[in-house]
Amino acid sequence: MITVKVGQGSCGISAGAGKVFNSLKNIIQEKNINANLSVTGCIGMCYLEPIVDIYNDETLTARLVRVSENDSESIAAYLTDGDVSKIENLLLSDEDRVFLDSQTRIALNGCGVINPEEIDDYIASGGYSALKRALIEMTPESVIEEIKISGLAGRGGAGFPTWFKWNAARSSQGEEKYLICNADEGDPGAFMDRAVIESNPHNLIEGMLIGAYAIGAKEAIVYVRAEYPLAIIRLERAIEQSKEKGIVGDNIFGTEFSCSFRIKAGAGAFVCGEETALIESLEGSRGMPRLKPPFPAQSGYWRKPSNINNVETFANVSWIIRNGGEEFAKLGTPDSKGTKVFAITGKIKRGGLVEVPMGKKLSDVIFDIGGGMKTDKSYKCVQLGGPSGGCIPADMQDTEIDYKKLSATGAIMGSGGMVVMDESTCMVGMARFFLDFTAKESCGKCTHCRIGTKRLLEILDRICKGEGKEGDIELLEETCNEIKAGALCGLGQTAPNPVLTTIKYYRDEYEAHINEKRCPARECIDLVKYTINEDKCIGCSLCSKKCPVGAISGEIKKKFTIDTAVCIKCGQCMDACRFGAVEKK
Repeated sequence: MITVKVGQGSCGISAGAGKVFNSLKNIIQEKNINANLSVTGCIGMCYLEPIVDIYNDETLTARLVRVSENDSESIAAYLTDGDVSKIENLLLSDEDRVFLDSQTRIALNGCGVINPEEIDDYIASGGYSALKRALIEMTPESVIEEIKISGLAGRGGAGFPTWFKWNAARSSQGEEKYLICNADEGDPGAFMDRAVIESNPHNLIEGMLIGAYAIGAKEAIVYVRAEYPLAIIRLERAIEQSKEKGIVGDNIFGTEFSCSFRIKAGAGAFVCGEETALIESLEGSRGMPRLKPPFPAQSGYWRKPSNINNVETFANVSWIIRNGGEEFAKLGTPDSKGTKVFAITGKIKRGGLVEVPMGKKLSDVIFDIGGGMKTDKSYKCVQLGGPSGGCIPADMQDTEIDYKKLSATGAIMGSGGMVVMDESTCMVGMARFFLDFTAKESCGKCTHCRIGTKRLLEILDRICKGEGKEGDIELLEETCNEIKAGALCGLGQTAPNPVLTTIKYYRDEYEAHINEKRCPARECIDLVKYTINEDKCIGCSLCSKKCPVGAISGEIKKKFTIDTAVCIKCGQCMDACRFGAVEKK
């Protein structure tokens, strides 16, 4: 039987997958084509959406990319007679095939393949078999031991051993315990958790139920940001279907284990990614971190023993129980086991979701999988770990993806946001961008974070405006170290990372801004000016016509000039010039 699957994650829908689905639905019905039409989630190749996969039974026969509703006739013709020439222009290229072929998918297993809205699809792929095995064949202690053997560390950023957190919660006194999933994914450029929930929500449910069984929790809660409406809808549907199958609720699989499931939509505060702030929000209070100890394993939600892991961590659990901890531990490095999912974005040719074994080099992801730079500009650095992370420069591109080795660079693994930058990026401006984010997202509870991040931002603002002064770099470093030492939670403790790593690797750019009042990347608007190269200008007047403030003067077929006192530096003149005569200096 032929099945046509239209990728409908958020990336696909925003690219027009809904229109493609409706168009294919109409033409399949109109022409009475013997084919099933289905939806699936994100396969990870976000840069090629909308994506349509055509299966003959279980075999993928064609993957079509950048499909529009206008391609429905061609696809219908192919479904009718099997003539590949009808869809040849839509087929995934060999070059783009490398994107998926170079990955090892565990947490993303099933994403972009199964229908996330149908539990039977998940079960047919082996879903819930790990839960059944855990409940019937294993004790809670043996489940924790299997996770220990696997070496699975928390994928939310800290990399803390998962088994240790589970064991601590199980060992805590009390009958009332809670298992919580942190799906409050707030890093700019990160969308791993969203994609997993949208594309394979049952994998998250199964992993959480296994975790709940291991620690002795009778209630599981997913704290997900309200900005993920599709993820919430699909997770709600998955929970209801699981209840109907007797997988969520009382006496699961006929055992004595019972566990309820619910969703809490968070308001999107970045600080609620910190586990104790998340708990405060769950309880209905303002999301602000608690002092530790006690840790959540002893006193968490409603002061009861609680365990918190993020989506990607739970997404690995069912695979580990099915295949064994030793198989998972075979992947990766001695210090970092298994795989890691990254959301790769920025000045990259192939952006999307990437899952690779730990130990791979950054260059493997950026150049082999990501395809390198989107433009002809050279690779400059990668920002890893979001606003709490740091920059790793081009000459360190062979750094291995490993918790300790990445930390040694000054960056962190983080949740997996990977923003690639080229030579056009100003590193001072980049540090300012992330400090602006963290300063706004600080909950304000502790002085070091509340005031310190604002002071850092003020200094960076001055430098980017050409008002930097001698001693500013040292003042930045001193303030960063004070914030790291005194902040209460991970937000403040890691907020200085972008500043410290850019000073460490790009100090010359800071010095150029301060001493020469010059932005080497020509990105800081107050430190650049637009001029016209007389040798290249042919007097076509296009630049003058585009200028919104009349800053450009001249005569046709003669040289034009820009009055820098009037110029607002919008760049429209440069975009209009066909001869490269307008230059930004």
